[in-house]
Amino acid sequence: MELIVQLVAGLIGGNVAGGVAKNLSLGSIGNSIAGLVGGVAGGQLLGMLTGGTVDAAAAATEAAAATGVDIGALIGDAAGGGVGGAIVMAVAGFIKSKMA
Repeated sequence: MELIVQLVAGLIGGNVAGGVAKNLSLGSIGNSIAGLVGGVAGGQLLGMLTGGTVDAAAAATEAAAATGVDIGALIGDAAGGGVGGAIVMAVAGFIKSKMA
């Protein structure tokens, strides 16, 4: 579940950052791909920093064993994914603009 939240948040974060910083935008598809990559990376990094689950297999086992949804974890995954997606998109856009 956390991976899906990170992917969606990264996708949104990358596209929002591309819309805000038009000079760094990679286009819809480029923003989306950079956002997806950054979403997973940012979510996993935040998980490591806060002591969350890092291993996807352990996360799946943990999710299957859980009886409820941890709203705090979902918010953390969404925040990490969104910020990570925006940062990766901005860095990729900056590199692209400097190479052109």
